[in-house]
This record gives sequence, structure tokens and C-alpha cells, in this order.
Amino acid sequence: MTISELNQLRPDLAFIADWIKPGAQVLDVGCGDGEMLDYLQSAKQCHGYGIEIADDKVLACARRQVSVIQQDIDQGLGMFTDNSFDTVLCLSSLQMMKHVEDTLREIARVGQEAIVSFPNFGYWPHRTALLRGRMPVSKSLPYQWYDTPNVRCATIYDFADLAREVGLEVLECVALHEGRPVRILPNWRGSLAVFRLRRRQPV
Repeated sequence: MTISELNQLRPDLAFIADWIKPGAQVLDVGCGDGEMLDYLQSAKQCHGYGIEIADDKVLACARRQVSVIQQDIDQGLGMFTDNSFDTVLCLSSLQMMKHVEDTLREIARVGQEAIVSFPNFGYWPHRTALLRGRMPVSKSLPYQWYDTPNVRCATIYDFADLAREVGLEVLECVALHEGRPVRILPNWRGSLAVFRLRRRQPV
């Protein structure tokens, strides 16, 4: 898969892939069908694993020849030692997890850096839907209230506060809309938040 193919399929993943160094050891937490790892392996010669719980997505990873561990991330990452990976990805899956604080600490423990993305609940159509008395439904939040896998909702500001509380340093924060960075009023106009993080360094 080329970067143009990835950009056509998932422009958000294409943007994030640019942050990952060639040859990096990568762990993709909640890797889905393995699309990101497939690209990183073929185009950037990265190595690593995906973690996924859904049977159909684990099978899709295997078909892509992506190494995948079938496990519930809420059980932790105890099989990996500290700093096992250059980068740990948690892309559009953190909002589905029960123990967000523990997950953040774990991905920062096993990775020298972490990249986390999630739907920005502060995006203006989401706010407008709430003002109309409705739960938001959008491209980044495509589910109805009764069938959504999302158990958490956060804005860019909310997540930045949580990252600091659990001892993480924010290296970069970008709001995206359809894969493109939003520079003006990002918490209002960005549908997806992307953070690059690491454990806070001792002073």
C-alpha cells in the first residue's frame, strides 16, 4: 500500500503515519483490520504487533500478514516490558475503553512515544446536535446513542488535562478534519484530535 492509497482510504491515518520513523518498532492498540500496520510494514519497514479483540478484525489482520494478539486492552499490556516499542498507537479506540487512565499509563510505559487519536466531542456539529436536544451523529461519531461502542466522550481540552494528570507530556496536538490539520479554532472545527505523547521526563 502506498501513502496515496492510504490517504484515499483513511486520510487521518496517512497524516499520523508521517509521524512514525522508518524501521520503528510499533504497537497498534485497537488495530482494527490492520490497515495502519500493513502500510507501516510495507512502506516504512516498521515491525511490531497489533492488539484487537474482534474476531473478524483479527482475521482481517491475519489476511494482511499483520501480527496480531487477540486481547481486550482493558486487561493491560503486561506481556510487554518498559520501552518495548518506539511508538504505541491508539487510534480512534481510546473512547471505547473502560479504563482510560490505566490504558494511557500502559501505552506510555511500553512505548517511548504514544500517538492517540479520538473523535473530538467539541466539534461544532456535535455541539449543535446537543443544542437541538439530540446526541451527535457524524462521520467521526457514526453511531446512534443506543448502538455505539463508544463509552467515553472528550474534547481536545479534556484530553490534554487528563494527559497531564496521568504524568504524560504532550509533544504535539493537532486537530484534523477529513485528514487535514485545522489551525484556526481547532476545538471547534476539528472532528478528530491527534496527540503525540510521552512520559513526563524527570526535572
